[in-house]
Amino acid sequence: MIDEEVIKQLGDELFEALQSRTSLSPLTERYPEITLEQAYQISLQFLQRREAAGQTLIGKKIGVTSKAVQDMLNVHQPDFGFLTDAMHVPDGSAVSMAEHGLVQPRAEGEIAFILKADLKGPGISAADVLAATEYVVPCFEIVDSRIRDWKIQIQDTVADNASCGVFALGAARIDPRTVDLAKVALTMSKNGEPAGSGLGSAVQGHPCEAVAWLANTLGKLGIPFRKGEIILSGALAPLVPVTAGDRIEMNISGLGSASLTFTD
Repeated sequence: MIDEEVIKQLGDELFEALQSRTSLSPLTERYPEITLEQAYQISLQFLQRREAAGQTLIGKKIGVTSKAVQDMLNVHQPDFGFLTDAMHVPDGSAVSMAEHGLVQPRAEGEIAFILKADLKGPGISAADVLAATEYVVPCFEIVDSRIRDWKIQIQDTVADNASCGVFALGAARIDPRTVDLAKVALTMSKNGEPAGSGLGSAVQGHPCEAVAWLANTLGKLGIPFRKGEIILSGALAPLVPVTAGDRIEMNISGLGSASLTFTD
């Protein structure tokens, strides 16, 4: 039976796996009865351990929004998680796999929203998201699962903070009212070779719709969006595995570019 003690134990295990760069067997194999609500409670315990270690909450993320990513991971509904300051790496920087606890990372290109006003669901619309957004930026999210071999169900990835590793924001600061975010086009490359492409419409038809979904989902759990937070809206193209020595670059038409390299 999954009780508060087991929830705390699993959240602690995920934090310790991050610290030690190890992987866990799927939580859904060990506890087949685990619910999405319990997975969310585990993720909060994971977050509490990060905060106890000195990290600060700076935003939220939605993942598994596009069909391409859902098919890749065999998870067929979005997940959600939290962003801390320790997960934010500079655009153009070299990301140490060891320093950031990365084990089996994959890169995704997406659009990040920076808020100028609070949002609290339920009842948030795409128009509300647009009105509350100060600017949008191109973003690399490096997802990484603490679950062995990415053998995840939705409960596994929600518990594991939506499989988030680190993220980088591009330098551009674009008013989202000046560009049609559904029509922007992403191109990605790895080590100079094409590595994927997609449109803004890949995330639930429009990135603002994805952010509204997240605001409403977290709102039902009593979690608001706060002014100044960073909200990651989901991958526009399939995930790209990366390892030490790789360099990834992306461009989103009308929004700008971002790049990262990886070291041991």
